[in-house]
Amino acid sequence: MVKRRTIGGGPESALLQGDCIEVMASLPRGCADLVFADPPYNLQLAQELRRPNNTRVDGVEDGWDRFDDLATYDRFTREWLAAARDALSDDGALWVIGSYHNIFRVGAILQDLGYWLLNDVVWRKANPMPNFRGRRFTNAHETLIWAAKSKDSRYVFNYESMKALNDDLQMRSDWYLPICGGAERLRDAEGQKLHSTQKPEALLHRIIMASSRPGQLVLDPFLGSGTTAAVAKRLGRRWIGIEREARYVEIARERIARVVPVEDASLLEVKPKREEPRIPFGWLVERGLLEPGTQLYAPGRRFSAKVRPDGTLVSVSAMGQFRGSIHQVGAAVQGAPACNGWTFWHLDVEGKPVPIDVLRQKLRAELN
Repeated sequence: MVKRRTIGGGPESALLQGDCIEVMASLPRGCADLVFADPPYNLQLAQELRRPNNTRVDGVEDGWDRFDDLATYDRFTREWLAAARDALSDDGALWVIGSYHNIFRVGAILQDLGYWLLNDVVWRKANPMPNFRGRRFTNAHETLIWAAKSKDSRYVFNYESMKALNDDLQMRSDWYLPICGGAERLRDAEGQKLHSTQKPEALLHRIIMASSRPGQLVLDPFLGSGTTAAVAKRLGRRWIGIEREARYVEIARERIARVVPVEDASLLEVKPKREEPRIPFGWLVERGLLEPGTQLYAPGRRFSAKVRPDGTLVSVSAMGQFRGSIHQVGAAVQGAPACNGWTFWHLDVEGKPVPIDVLRQKLRAELN
């Protein structure tokens, strides 16, 4: 029986060799804020795969991906997912990646164990391996499941960061990224892959940025060549990587040692808008950032309104006279059910429209 570790002040970053189920059982309960798992897929390959020219495809033929039957694989999956859930904090979350061979079985077991499914994400590969036999569609994607420890978990989701990564558009659940290749792919002196299922750093960058904060602990039970730990270190997260195979441990250790973390901690700070201090519009009037009587305009100057001393607006148009908050008046002049007045109303600054939200951000910065 593995004894559970008690580490004063919480665990620091570490690469641990051993069986992931046993090692996770030894970790302090609730120590991890995020788990990323790339478990064996149980590909069930009966024979080696060859191209039309009879050259051998360098696929996944490793012993660690083979199980006697589906019942054995399910038992293994249940055990490691249970151990990972025990290691997660109450507000922690888990990402697990797989293919059609295993992801549906993993998803069912996740729900059986009490995880709360948040999203399934399709990683659409920009450069997938062709289907050489021509008997099926080209397998051009893998599936990730994002799950909270429970339905009551207050999991981390850095929405604004994901939106920024996507050119200021909401991040969708289909991700178009290339598979690991080029200089990023780790190879030996003969040019052979050092790990058959090395994941691209771009994939882990997105996951860690989306679901954790600087200083939090990221746990990877199947560390392999060390991608999760390398990205976590670069992004200022603590990490624990577990790997059974000695050759992978050495590869990962050397790789992680070469990583230089972001030095300026302020660059890593992510503060969701909902956590920023609330700024009532009236405060802008009180502090002289907007004078009573100032004229505000809708985009394209379709509507206008004047600022009143009490922080409300009054708008007179062919539709009538409206008084109320910046949101109420913005909705009323449009005949809309709701309106974000901060982005709807603009100031005229040297002939150019500037949203009043600029003043809110200025005041917010002064108060922080």
